[in-house]
Amino acid sequence: MTASNELAAKQPPNVQTERQAKELPKEQLVRLAARSLNAERFRLLDIGCSGGIDPAWRDFEPRLQALAIDASEAECQRLATLEANPDISYVAAFVGGAANCATDVKSLNRLIMRIGSRLSFMQTLEARRARLKTASTEEKLRHNAWALTLLADPSKSIVAADLLSERGWLDLDYLKIDIDGADFEVLQSFKGKLAALGVIAVQLEVNFVGTDSPRDHTFHNTDRFMRSQGFELFRLDVRTYSTRALPARYAITAPAQTVSGRPYQGDAYYALDAGADAKGLSADKLIKLAAVFATWNLPDAAAELLSSNRDKLGGQLDIDRSLDLLAAQIQHDPQGDADEILSYREYLAAFERESPRFFPSPEINLRRPTFWQRLHAARTAWRDWYYINKLETAKARAAAIQVQESASDTTARIGSEGLKREATIQTRSRHNL
Repeated sequence: MTASNELAAKQPPNVQTERQAKELPKEQLVRLAARSLNAERFRLLDIGCSGGIDPAWRDFEPRLQALAIDASEAECQRLATLEANPDISYVAAFVGGAANCATDVKSLNRLIMRIGSRLSFMQTLEARRARLKTASTEEKLRHNAWALTLLADPSKSIVAADLLSERGWLDLDYLKIDIDGADFEVLQSFKGKLAALGVIAVQLEVNFVGTDSPRDHTFHNTDRFMRSQGFELFRLDVRTYSTRALPARYAITAPAQTVSGRPYQGDAYYALDAGADAKGLSADKLIKLAAVFATWNLPDAAAELLSSNRDKLGGQLDIDRSLDLLAAQIQHDPQGDADEILSYREYLAAFERESPRFFPSPEINLRRPTFWQRLHAARTAWRDWYYINKLETAKARAAAIQVQESASDTTARIGSEGLKREATIQTRSRHNL
């Protein structure tokens, strides 16, 4: 499950304008896509919504409609209190493959806990367990200790597809499942229904541990199922976890994944491959899928989709503007050190002429020195300058002395030769006499 985040309150118009001016290219693309939709909305089903729906989907507002489900009743209440969008609702319930089946909360993590007790994050959680029992809901969720919060009735599980029917949802764009347990069982409850609902993209938490059982919630079983439903894998995020024997540094502020270790869990992103075959998708569905790709940081997939369906989408979406935004996204450098941002056409032309921007720099990328390192370098530079200046001064003085001595020797030599010539002349004069 994701860490808990409070939703941002509505800002005054001038703040909104300032925020929009600072929007990233992908955020601008999503907003452009949302404005180009006809009567359709972007519909999201978030199963395991702890922390709130991903803020990235807010860029679809006011076309966003979402149904969010979580086993933590306390978290659903908190999120509902903060929610400003009337088209987003929260349901506190356990989700399973069948309705009204009892859920054993203690056995939900059976698969991942097969090796979980050997990992370093569990040691930290065990040390904090006593404090977490009396902690706030937000603090418990930040440690993924959702089982310690006020929970929905585990004896009354629901089926997600049935809930959609009850709510009158005949169309769905995006499905996300992350419930730390029966994920694969819930996914299988959508067998044969994803196409009927019009789902274009699915985001799933997956496990890289498990057995060869076809019922385990493992990545290989998930991947096999999604491909059988006509979806392709477009992105895979892998989270590594270190063992207790030699703990690695945590990758986030909460005790969870580490910067090194074995592949343990991750997120798999599946979508219809409309860049190769639009599969009879409507213009609105294609536009929303392009926005999803941009949100997933896959601007290349979005560009392929828009380019291959230009004729179908050109009357509804500004394709050239969208492609320029996608080109800006792929060139975006969070550090602000990127080259000049090229348009889509300029970017492709640069690639065709094998511009150096498409290749790693041959220069060594040195780490920025610390303040103390810079201070030490400055002191060393001063000492070096002082030493070199003193040395050059000494050399100059030595050279001047050498010149003076050379001049003195020359004068002395000339004087000596003159005296010899004068003595010779006097001798010859006496001889002549």
